[in-house]
Amino acid sequence: MSRAIWKGAIAFGLVNVPVELHSAEDRNSFKFAMLDKRDFSPVGYKRYSKTTGKEVEWADIVKGYEYEKDQFVVLSDEDFRQANVKATQTIDIKTFVDAALVSLEYFETPYYLAPSGKGVKGYALLRETLRATKRIAIAQVVIHTQEHLAAVFVHGRALILNTLRYQSELRKMDDLELPAAGLKGAGVSAKEVELARRLVDDMTEDWRPEQFRSTYQDDLMKRIKKKVKLGQLKEITEPDTSVKAERRTAQIFDLSELLKRSLGKPAGGAKTSVSAAARSSTRKAPVLGVVSRSGGVAKIARRKSPASKRKASSPAKPAAKRRRA
Repeated sequence: MSRAIWKGAIAFGLVNVPVELHSAEDRNSFKFAMLDKRDFSPVGYKRYSKTTGKEVEWADIVKGYEYEKDQFVVLSDEDFRQANVKATQTIDIKTFVDAALVSLEYFETPYYLAPSGKGVKGYALLRETLRATKRIAIAQVVIHTQEHLAAVFVHGRALILNTLRYQSELRKMDDLELPAAGLKGAGVSAKEVELARRLVDDMTEDWRPEQFRSTYQDDLMKRIKKKVKLGQLKEITEPDTSVKAERRTAQIFDLSELLKRSLGKPAGGAKTSVSAAARSSTRKAPVLGVVSRSGGVAKIARRKSPASKRKASSPAKPAAKRRRA
């Protein structure tokens, strides 16, 4: 079982539910040692005084806040505790909101909440109430001396606490050059939206997170094992300038242009796919690739016209027999 990083209680109204906080992340990142490339000896870090240059032990280090240039006020763990005694031990629920109202850019880091001690019944009560009302709890909590805004929501049998970004922590979009709002202002027609919607429908499937995997970890481990097998333990690999890096390429066709070319052709019914619309726009259309958000490529392949199919499928007529004289 994972080690709890925080113990306290969820508080809403007069109800207190004892809980433990567990990290929900598993980065699976590599841990590398720093080596001196001259003799490959390990390199360490020293904590030293910038005044005397002498090394300072961990036991002699305290936190300080620079309130003026080179002027610090010292803070201990007790200072952090006294700053907000209640919050350090409590997930203090401020309100409940519909889950759909909290947009994705606010979500930051997930944690699992598990009941502690006699908190099992209260935990189940909060979980089932959130499930029935389709709401999430908005709370404030202190984790590692820092106060966070957080959302508490249901996931299966568990409650998850996900820290949220404060409004002030999100940059404004005022300096971004964005298309005008609405179809008319952005120069997009209703027909283009309809064709784009059909393409989205064609590429839509159930969310299966297990099918997505970072291959970087596996590829790097293969590279490490290869160097070990070849005995290249202390060989610094230089960039190979003779071989160009392989690039994922596809003939990318501007989606707007594809949709415009398709406008002059009949849609052929509500269930006509985008590939059919693109196929009818020209006989010699190239293979079209539309890059999706996840990096996949949906290809709209060139197909033969119905006339050419009929011509290809018709059997050749046998040569006429000569009449006998």
